[in-house]
Amino acid sequence: MADNILRSEMRKVVVRFSGDSGDGMQLTGDMFSQSSGIAGNDLTTIPDFPAEIRAPQGSIGGVSSFQIQIGGTEIYTPGDDVDVLIVMNPAALAANLGILKSGGTIIADKDNFTSKNLKKAEFEENPLEDGSLNDYTVIRAPATSLTKEALKDLGLDTQAMTRSKNMFALGMVLYMFSRPLGSTIAFIEKKFAKKPELVEANIKALKTGFNFGETTELIGNAVIPPAKLPAGTYRNIDGNTAIAWGLLAAAEMSGRKLSLSSYPITPASEILHELSKRRDMGAIVFQAEDEIAAATAAIGAAFAGNLSATTTSGPGVSLKTEALGLAVISELPLVVVNVQRAGPSTGLPTKTEQADLNQALYGRHGEAPMVIMAASSPDDCFHYSYEAARISMEHVTPVLLLSDTYLASGTSPWKIPDDDELEEIKVPRFEGPPEDWEPYMRDEEFLNRYWMSPGDKGFEHRIGGLEKKENTGNLTYEPLNHQKMTKIREEKIDRIARRLPKQKAHGAESGKLLVVGWGSTFGAINTAVTELMEDGEEDLAFTHFNYIKPLPENTGEILSKYDQILVCEINNGQFVHYLRSKFPDFNYRQFNKIQGQPFFSSEIKAQIVNLLSE
Repeated sequence: MADNILRSEMRKVVVRFSGDSGDGMQLTGDMFSQSSGIAGNDLTTIPDFPAEIRAPQGSIGGVSSFQIQIGGTEIYTPGDDVDVLIVMNPAALAANLGILKSGGTIIADKDNFTSKNLKKAEFEENPLEDGSLNDYTVIRAPATSLTKEALKDLGLDTQAMTRSKNMFALGMVLYMFSRPLGSTIAFIEKKFAKKPELVEANIKALKTGFNFGETTELIGNAVIPPAKLPAGTYRNIDGNTAIAWGLLAAAEMSGRKLSLSSYPITPASEILHELSKRRDMGAIVFQAEDEIAAATAAIGAAFAGNLSATTTSGPGVSLKTEALGLAVISELPLVVVNVQRAGPSTGLPTKTEQADLNQALYGRHGEAPMVIMAASSPDDCFHYSYEAARISMEHVTPVLLLSDTYLASGTSPWKIPDDDELEEIKVPRFEGPPEDWEPYMRDEEFLNRYWMSPGDKGFEHRIGGLEKKENTGNLTYEPLNHQKMTKIREEKIDRIARRLPKQKAHGAESGKLLVVGWGSTFGAINTAVTELMEDGEEDLAFTHFNYIKPLPENTGEILSKYDQILVCEINNGQFVHYLRSKFPDFNYRQFNKIQGQPFFSSEIKAQIVNLLSE
């Protein structure tokens, strides 16, 4: 039996809840996240779902997990190795033991370590009894039996009582980290308000687990101090919700109605679900019969003058491709959100990947340039969703925003902004008399056309998918006009770089190595580089990209200052190939992970150390 690594006060800790997909681990983890946020901790979470809709119960393939890192300091990732692992069955232990720190703590529901379940998890002996876990602190909690005993007088059937064991486990962990029960009880009362019998059962199970923790000497009572975050009102938010709210904010700031036309697809469906609840805020939501209908309906809403969006994942983008070309040639503002998942084809639909970048950049027939952006964390999905909408409307062009599974379902604290913290949105309108206007007249500086709706009096017009005559928009097959319009559409995207924030490098202003990332790799790269610099490494920096097409104007200048450029991405090297095509004269190295999982900061640190020692 190892000494318990939990101390009376800790700077940060990683906790992982794991069990069968029906054990409520996602709800349990979310409730612990809410409690930690209320306690003032910074945090980042990552759920891990089975890819199968209903994997065999008790199997390793059916394990569902929820990991959270909480801290009294800024937290950028859900953590690498786990300090505390809660397992509800043997399969959960088998699936997660490899990421538990030596000396870490295991809380196991010993009631479920039956011979049948051990066999499903491919254990020959019971690991709770055979000494194989002697390097860890093991708390063998009879969670199922104690929960049933606590709920026996409530008139519930056995299955209903057993389902409450996740609240027993949550109660133990709340005690372990000195969390009061009040906010969690309030959450239960609100969530199950229509089922009072479940409110009573879950609260009773929660208190039973808390009391068990209090009477178990091995558990201890650790404290994570509040993080020093900027003053403001915070809430935990996942990436999908943040994207939905960013679109709502952009509609409010622009004075436009928000229209969402989408088809449900994992892992983007929750954006559709969230906005369908927001009719009170003016959101117009259309669930289409397929991805093609969703994209074309969104184009129609943009033509009518609404802030229009469509949300999907990689397979859906494939189906929307022809329609996206229509949006490009029509030059209409349209926000396309791709919540990436692991492919190809159906691939790993519940796992994360950054492998749709080439599709975003090049995945349309003909010359069809679009603005490409990527969010970096669950909370900044709000900012980049807002920015995607702003750029789309101000430059009258489609914008494709890349998120991914890790950001979509992960959570982090989000500071709710005041209106004056949001950048103003200036929709380009033609201010002269209608007789002086033509549909493809352009702003001289940025080449965007003016966003006039066919319902605006005097500005009635039609557009379509055939090539347009410059200014008038009339159909023409003139060869030189086609070349000119193609060049204009590309130049219009390039000129947006003039309005983008300058790219920044964090660390040494020049030196041996620049670590580069984009999108959701930010947390792991930031943590790895920051820790190495804190350890005395002075010849190192990192830069992270959210604006991909166009790239910020000073991108080449930053890259030129370092001997080597290490590009880290969760694909087979798509962004590094893109950078090579733009800036071929630099010494690029690449580090790729294609496992359906985000980077560990320790992996990136090891790669950096190896390169610096060459």
